[in-house]
Amino acid sequence: MLETTLTNSYGLLPAHFFSRIDPTQVASPRLIKFNAALAAELNLDLGTDADDLAAIFSGNRIIPGTRPIAMAYAGHQFGQFVPQLGDGRAILLGEARDRTGRRRDIQLKGSGRTPYSRSGDGRAALGPVLREYLVSEAMHALGVPATRALAAVTTGEVVFREARVPGAILTRVAASHVRVGTFQFFAARGDVEATRALADYVIDRHYADIASAANPYLALLRAVVRRQASLVARWMHIGFIHGVMNTDNMAISGETIDFGPCAFMDSYDPMMVFSSIDHRGRYAYANQPTAAQWNLARFAETLLPLIDPALDRAIELATEAVGEFSTHFEDDWLAGMRRKLGMFLEEDGDDALIRQLLGLMHQNQADFTVTFRRLCAGAESDAADVTVAGSFADAAAYGGWAQAWRARLAREPQPASERAAFMRLVNPAIIPRNHRIEQAIAAAVGREDFEPFEELGSALARPYEDVSSFAAYASPPSAEERVLQTFCGT
Repeated sequence: MLETTLTNSYGLLPAHFFSRIDPTQVASPRLIKFNAALAAELNLDLGTDADDLAAIFSGNRIIPGTRPIAMAYAGHQFGQFVPQLGDGRAILLGEARDRTGRRRDIQLKGSGRTPYSRSGDGRAALGPVLREYLVSEAMHALGVPATRALAAVTTGEVVFREARVPGAILTRVAASHVRVGTFQFFAARGDVEATRALADYVIDRHYADIASAANPYLALLRAVVRRQASLVARWMHIGFIHGVMNTDNMAISGETIDFGPCAFMDSYDPMMVFSSIDHRGRYAYANQPTAAQWNLARFAETLLPLIDPALDRAIELATEAVGEFSTHFEDDWLAGMRRKLGMFLEEDGDDALIRQLLGLMHQNQADFTVTFRRLCAGAESDAADVTVAGSFADAAAYGGWAQAWRARLAREPQPASERAAFMRLVNPAIIPRNHRIEQAIAAAVGREDFEPFEELGSALARPYEDVSSFAAYASPPSAEERVLQTFCGT
């Protein structure tokens, strides 16, 4: 008998917020990976038997007390509004209380058709499940707020995409699965009371400190703006490109959610796009802050009736709040880039110095992650300059910038060794390289070999350490290994 039970506070909201539905049974589930450390953090006592865990995380066995639901939401997809989307292949099992007392959603992804599936099969393929497992856990290790991966199972069934591929199910954990698109679902229907109930739920669950504010709904907008600015700045600091920043993929909690055609840059290019469906670069690396602010404007629109009964006044207040995103983002981005370059004091010329480096990196096809990691050694000794310059197509391009950077570092109070140590805490050695993920997926899908997946996951769990056994994972891809396009997997 399982000693774990789940609750579901979202299931206490009005019935039109969701549909009650059980996961579809699968033929022969097999456990790929169980995140025992995360389970312990969530106070989940599920045992260690692989068959039992496979049954639970495939949806074949329901944890006692669970009342699964699929959530309703809408969303702007590449700028076009779709009034009904919803969990088309995901089912929320319920919530666990973690060690800090926070409620955390536990959701199956790929668990069968729901009322929101439209023409989809409700299933997930093995490749995208492994990608999301690896990238979400890597983001956590990198210190970026993100959904977590609790388990992955194969289903013993095939799904049809471009070809027949193995089916799989991911179990993911989130602060909640409420999105901008969730608010849009009710606002588009003119259901102000449902929007209010949702806003009250979000405030209670994520932003309890603003419950007593004079205007709690305006305070909610400001709080979400603040968190999203911080989140996107953190993406930019590690070269992460989300790929599908639709409003239904922006979590109100401020976590990174939905790792579809996401990718990490190799050579620095501000307009880099990997997503196969982003034909016009709407969500290119450098466009992510603008996209986030656009999404927040759509969120603000849903709250207008709650912010003030006078529409003109509500628009004025909401516009001001959304406008704060730019200031928050620039402050967070600049602070993070200063840390990456070992600059802990603030000087007026820092922004220009940082952008000069990025410009040189773009012109010289310098690898984003490798360059910043090598600069950690450069901050300690100019003897490392040869290695740093090796990241640039024209090695001489680095020299002039390095001279200005060292003059700037000379005005910092820390010893050089201490500064370099701090830099190594924010400049990762290892990221989820696209080619490494594809290699792990190819091995698993092609020959049921999960060893590359396991080893890559172990390397990604220690991104800021120089571990000799993982040294190969820090290297950028060769020309023939480069992955230039990623896919959403739906």
